Amino acid sequence: MAHKFVDLSPDDKPIFLFTHGGEKVRQVLWGDYLTLDPAGPVGGEWTHVLWGSSSGNPQALRVATRHLTDQRPLEIIFVDVGQGDGCVLITPERDGTERIVVIDAGKSHHMAEFLADRFKIIANTAGLVFHAAIITHPDEDHYGGFTQIFRDTKARFAHLYHSGLAERAVAGDFAKVGGKEQRAGEDLSYLRGLLVDDSAMRAAFTAPPRDYVYPQMMGHALARGAVDDYRMVSTVHGEQHGGKAWLPGFAPDPARDYTIQVLGPFVENSGDGDKLRVLGGSYGKTKNGHSVILRLQFGAFSVLFGGDLNAPAEKFLLQQHTGIGKWPTTIVEREIFVAEARQTFRSDVMKVCHHGAADVTDEFLSAVHPAAFVISSGDEEGHVHPRPDLLGRLGRLGRGFAPVLLSTELQRSTREREDEQLAIDLHAKIEAQVAGPSPDRMVEITDLIRQLARTNVEVDGAIYLKTDGKRLITAFRNEVNSEKEKWFYFRYLLENGLLVPNSVGG
Repeated sequence: MAHKFVDLSPDDKPIFLFTHGGEKVRQVLWGDYLTLDPAGPVGGEWTHVLWGSSSGNPQALRVATRHLTDQRPLEIIFVDVGQGDGCVLITPERDGTERIVVIDAGKSHHMAEFLADRFKIIANTAGLVFHAAIITHPDEDHYGGFTQIFRDTKARFAHLYHSGLAERAVAGDFAKVGGKEQRAGEDLSYLRGLLVDDSAMRAAFTAPPRDYVYPQMMGHALARGAVDDYRMVSTVHGEQHGGKAWLPGFAPDPARDYTIQVLGPFVENSGDGDKLRVLGGSYGKTKNGHSVILRLQFGAFSVLFGGDLNAPAEKFLLQQHTGIGKWPTTIVEREIFVAEARQTFRSDVMKVCHHGAADVTDEFLSAVHPAAFVISSGDEEGHVHPRPDLLGRLGRLGRGFAPVLLSTELQRSTREREDEQLAIDLHAKIEAQVAGPSPDRMVEITDLIRQLARTNVEVDGAIYLKTDGKRLITAFRNEVNSEKEKWFYFRYLLENGLLVPNSVGG
């Protein structure tokens, strides 16, 4: 069926769908997909649409024609996966030519549920293939959610990109990724057991045992044929163009306005094969520090995906990309160093490294110098993410007088406690059931138990970024669970070459 997209309001006033009688029904956001009602009038002040057409029971509504466009924005959804990372990139093409990339998937079911809900219109279409899944590094709160996607959904991926560090089914730490080695004449230890191509990945996970999480995830992908091709991406693995590394298919191309550069992991080779150096002396620092780091550029705007970088990794990456081997120790050295690093890392929006951990450098934050930060974190974790002191540093080192700090955890809305009346009703029905059993009452008791066991999250903390290369917004749901007051967003404009929050909408 014919469709349009919601445009960005020029005055930042909310845009709504109405009944044909004029009753306001729901607020919509830039880029929302609207199916046109074939029975509706053509032209005029109002356009008739069918909301929820994929459900089989669409609602006939109308929207002001001036708020519609044929152009969709590029969209990034930082999904509320709890403790962990997971986001979805949707390129701005339309009618099936857009590419969907899932960058990490959290630890549990949240990403699988998001994909099933968001893409249900096409999820049952034979041959649906997402463009790529990206596992930035082998930490379960980044890859664990792919287990349910590969095992329990119909989602298929043309590519799975990873850092080259894939945990095999062996005990220990460095042993999981092929071991570390310090050869004669080397001052450092390196990881050389990288799984670079498709055949190496398949061979490593042909028959994974049950007691290893990463191998089990890969086992499900292989068993269902959920991925067509597995590849490492890094500064030397990927599409090489203009002396830089790009995510395959996202190198500069006159046919499109967006690119995705690969900034990490930074692979070294001194004539003895590709290798990744051990960072910070530990396995955790090393596998986190060699996360896949991506920088997306679309028109005037850029976004950096920071993985789980830590201070040793940031220092290493900055030195390698600038070619400055000596870490700055004076103010002048620091200014020169940061200015050089900005040539590579400067971005308008930054997905904050490691869920808001404090193990970062001011030099890296200054090099990126974003106007907006996005933090993905969860409740009930012992890491104190996002760290309060880190939030202060982001505000100090971000761009402009008031950098925007967005957090899936802080934007999430939860109930203070369960519904007291439900508990009272359940207690009364259980007492009555004990006194005189009734099949109908047992059904009511089961229903009440299900209601009490429902998730405590009233509004999830997903953060939406949308841009057409000329305009950009970051948006999230209002804590009030209302379809008529659904969205709050920041709009950004370029002023003298700098991206700054220009207005607040919603």
